[in-house]
Amino acid sequence: MNKQSRLAILLCGMLFIPSAYRGQENKEKHYSLFNPVPQQLMREMETDRPDVTESAYTVDAGHFQYETDLVRLTKERSDSREISTVLVNHGNIKLGITGSTAIQIGFETYSVQREQDLSSGEIQRTQGFGDINFRIKQNLIGNDHGNFVLAVLPYIKFPTSGYDKEGRFEGGLIVPMLYKLPREWKLGFQVEADRLKDIDQPDMHTELLQTLTISHSIAKGIDGIVETYYTYDFKAHQLSNYINAAIQIDVAKDFKVDAGFNYGIQHQAQKHYFVGASYRH
Repeated sequence: MNKQSRLAILLCGMLFIPSAYRGQENKEKHYSLFNPVPQQLMREMETDRPDVTESAYTVDAGHFQYETDLVRLTKERSDSREISTVLVNHGNIKLGITGSTAIQIGFETYSVQREQDLSSGEIQRTQGFGDINFRIKQNLIGNDHGNFVLAVLPYIKFPTSGYDKEGRFEGGLIVPMLYKLPREWKLGFQVEADRLKDIDQPDMHTELLQTLTISHSIAKGIDGIVETYYTYDFKAHQLSNYINAAIQIDVAKDFKVDAGFNYGIQHQAQKHYFVGASYRH
């Protein structure tokens, strides 16, 4: 099966998954994009950030949520290249369509990338608008009640980047889960399969990602998050492990700020440092 066929299958799945689970919609099913959930009935604000593990909850029908890396620094290294990227306003707009379905549009407003060839020492700098991705989140279990929450989140990324000239169409399927534990502890899991571009060349590879995250309030209005995850590149047979930590602060009822890092343990694993924010309306 060629890459065009894979992308076509992925896109079809994104279109048909919501209708396949329409029968699972919760008590909000009579609310929609054009009949919003009243403010007093809205769920507690949940965000897909700052950890890698996505939230299994969807945005309430008829409402939107904006989440962004205000600034993110990413460092990565291969056998031949070292790349540093600064992302400014790496945003994600989330819109509730039904009681259990939401669409998301992600974009990188501005990025600056520095790439060094390790053999020649040559340095190349590029900048500009980044890639755009489109995602559909379908909650399957626990959107409004229960201690277990499960969703599916297929996505496709469009290579619109002005700084990465070797960009390719990428896509995958994300399955986030959450267990609510006693005393307000939360335990999150995620399984993800991606089709991604190689760092050294314009070829593609398949990658598996699995996460484990735990969070709890460390003070009034401040949540602490600790996470570990790994990725496995099936083409290079390369395993990368990460340790992450972040805090998220409730500035107002529907406004949060956060900061943290994703640290790759192996020498070639990516390192991320970020400050972000989330707003719901």
